[in-house]
Amino acid sequence: MENIAVLISGGVDSAVVVHQLCEQGYKPDLHYIKIGMEGEDSSCSAEEDIELSQATARKYGLRLEVTDLQKEYWERVVGYAIERVRQGLTPNPDVMCNRFIKFGAFEELVGKNYDLVATGHYATRVEHDGLVWLGTAKDPVKDQTDFLAQLTYEQLSHTIFPIGHLLKEQVRDIAIRAGLPSARRKDSQGICFLGKIDYNDFLRKFMGEKEGRVIDIETGKVVGKHRGFWFHTIGQRKGLGLSGGPWFVVKKNVKKNIIFVAHGWDTQLQYGHDFRLADMHFITQNPWEVGGRRYEEGPQSWDISFKIRHVDHFMQGTITLDDEGYHIHSDEPIQGIAPGQFGCIYDADHRICYGSGEIAIYRSK
Repeated sequence: MENIAVLISGGVDSAVVVHQLCEQGYKPDLHYIKIGMEGEDSSCSAEEDIELSQATARKYGLRLEVTDLQKEYWERVVGYAIERVRQGLTPNPDVMCNRFIKFGAFEELVGKNYDLVATGHYATRVEHDGLVWLGTAKDPVKDQTDFLAQLTYEQLSHTIFPIGHLLKEQVRDIAIRAGLPSARRKDSQGICFLGKIDYNDFLRKFMGEKEGRVIDIETGKVVGKHRGFWFHTIGQRKGLGLSGGPWFVVKKNVKKNIIFVAHGWDTQLQYGHDFRLADMHFITQNPWEVGGRRYEEGPQSWDISFKIRHVDHFMQGTITLDDEGYHIHSDEPIQGIAPGQFGCIYDADHRICYGSGEIAIYRSK
C-alpha cells in the first residue's frame, strides 16, 4: 500500500482528507506546516490549528509532525509580495505559497520521502495519454485550481486531492457524521498563512503609510485622500472612504502616490477586454504545441476559459500566441484587470487548468 503524507491545516477540508484515506485502509502521516506572520494573533491561530490537527491524529491513531518553514516562507513568499507591491502591482501570495512552500520547501524536506502527498485543496487530477493534468473541482464555488496553476509537473504528479470530487456541503456533512474535531469550524479567510492578520496590516508593517491624493480620472478633481497606493488595487470598490459612490480604482501613479478612481456602476473605465501574460507557465505541457513546436506558423488563436482572480465562475475568451507572447481577449467585459495578478488559463469547457502567467499590460476598449 502506498505511503501517503497529508498536509493538515486544522480545518475541515484536510480533516476529511484524513478520514477518507483512513476509510480506504491507509494510515497516512499527518504534517502541519508552521509558517506565517510573527505576532500574537498569528501564534494563537497556529496553536488552535495544531490542537485541532492533533485531535484528528489521535482520533485515527496517526502520527502528526509540525514542520517549521517560516524562514523559507519569508524568503520565497513575503519577499515576492512586498517587492510586487512596491512596484504598484497586485501580487498573489497564495499562488506563490503553494508553489514554493506547500508543494516546494515541504516536498524538498519531507514530501520526497512519501509515495504521495494529499491535500485538502478543491481540485482534481486528470490522467490522459500517460500524463497528469490539473483538473477543476466538482464545486465551482470552491474550486482552487487558480491557486495551484503555478505548480510544476513534478509537484502535481506527486499530489492527490481526495475531496476534489465533492461539494463543500458534502465535505462538511462527512465531517459532522464522522465526528471530526474541526467539523463545524468556519473556513479560514485571508492571505496564505497570515493567520488572523489583516492583509492591510501586513502591508502596513512593511510599507508604512504615506498620504496621497484620490483623483476622479474623468474630471481631474481631488475627491479624497488615501494612506498609500499599496493599500489599493485596480478594480477595488470597498474601503476607499469616498461618499456618493460607487467609486472604483482604475489607475495608480506609483511615483506620485496617486490613486485614480471612476464613478458609477456603469463606468466603462473599470473594464477591459484584453490583457497579456508574462512568463506563461504550463503545468503539464503547452496544449498548443507538439514536440516544442507550434502546430502552425504565425499568430493563432484558441478558445479558452480563464480567471484573473479567485472567483466562483470562469470567463470565456481566446488566447493568441504572437511575437509578443500570449494575448487574452474576451468579448465579455473583464472587471478590474490589474498588472501583477495571475491570469489562469483553462480549456474552453474549464475542465483542465493549463497553467497561469502574470498579467503584464492590458488595453481596454
